[in-house]
Amino acid sequence: MVPATQVQQRNAQTHQLANGLVLVGEPTDAVQSAALSLLVPSGYSNDPVDRLGLSSLLCDMVLRGAGERDSRALINDLEVLGVERGESVGVSQTTFSAATVATNLEEALGVYADIVRRPHLPENQLEAGKLVCLQELHGVDDEPSQRLMLELRRRTYAQPWGRSSLGDESGITGSTSTDVRDYWSRHFRPQGAILGVAGNFDWDRLVGRVEELFADWESTDIPPAVELPNEELPTHILQESNQCHIGIAFPSVPYRDPDYLRAWAAVGVLSGGMSSRLFTEVREKRGLCYTVNASLQTQRERARVLCYAGTTAERAQETLDVTFAELIKLRDGVEQGELDRLKARIKSGLIMQQESTSSRSGAIARDWYHLGRIRSLEEVGGQVDAMTSQDINEFLQAHPPSDFTFVTLGPAELELPKVE
Repeated sequence: MVPATQVQQRNAQTHQLANGLVLVGEPTDAVQSAALSLLVPSGYSNDPVDRLGLSSLLCDMVLRGAGERDSRALINDLEVLGVERGESVGVSQTTFSAATVATNLEEALGVYADIVRRPHLPENQLEAGKLVCLQELHGVDDEPSQRLMLELRRRTYAQPWGRSSLGDESGITGSTSTDVRDYWSRHFRPQGAILGVAGNFDWDRLVGRVEELFADWESTDIPPAVELPNEELPTHILQESNQCHIGIAFPSVPYRDPDYLRAWAAVGVLSGGMSSRLFTEVREKRGLCYTVNASLQTQRERARVLCYAGTTAERAQETLDVTFAELIKLRDGVEQGELDRLKARIKSGLIMQQESTSSRSGAIARDWYHLGRIRSLEEVGGQVDAMTSQDINEFLQAHPPSDFTFVTLGPAELELPKVE
């Protein structure tokens, strides 16, 4: 057990329960809402190899009744509280998010304590849960861009980090009620769990409520996921279509790295608005594709820049060549004017995050997970203001785009660029 501790850091507050759960909060009386983000250490990297998709199935099943509420009563009570909610399964965590009027926060917390601690996991609804998961899995067949990006992640990350949260058909259909309950008992646990709360609330009262709801949540120990080398997979996926989908990935630094903001800014210059390089060079000037973008996708220990372009089969080769050329050109650095435009977009995003308790609760929970501390919006804004093009260029000299992974999906295989 970890002794309960409490510290204050700028506007944020933190409180760790004896069982390991960490509460992070950012109270403000400037809004009338409150939001929570509950991160439970149950991610798809923990799925057994013959039960891929089990974590997503569990995420569905915990909402089919919990505590004293059956499935219908649970959803009804959340609606009566006016909760806007969401659930997602990531590589290492399952996230439950909820926003409501501030006066309903404590009651909403009680509902979510039941969901993660006392789910019914009804056996008579297991098949319905499987059908939901299978529909999401099969829906990828109708979304080739999504399929392409799943295949890109699968190839650029070592396993199990490159898995899809959707799992596979055999893993979902083969899962039993015992599998679901055993997985829940092992992975829905307080150590590693993070509860982020932002909005209009009293901190001391919130701490008392969280202690009341979660203090007797029992800890369990599980071994960490074992990293395995990737299997050899083809770089082209045949799909008869008049369209072609192109994916390119290369390594970067994760969120916890001191250079993350510079890495993120470099990708922002590459793909962030209509003045970005990819939009200007690939789409606007040449009209090669209907969409092109890049993003920095980060896990706790590793990160990748993931690039996507969707185009016609006739223009696919040129689209690939021009897109890749822009990635290579990034090695030469960025200009101050490009950074200035990016800073304006970043500041707009920070202002909107400040006005959204949902965004802020997720951000402070994410900060704690990756950094072990909470950054204020003022701190982030100050780092953005202080950043120069020279800072980014020094980062790019030390971490030039390289070690590329390619995947294409369409009617014909493309000639991959020669990487120096």
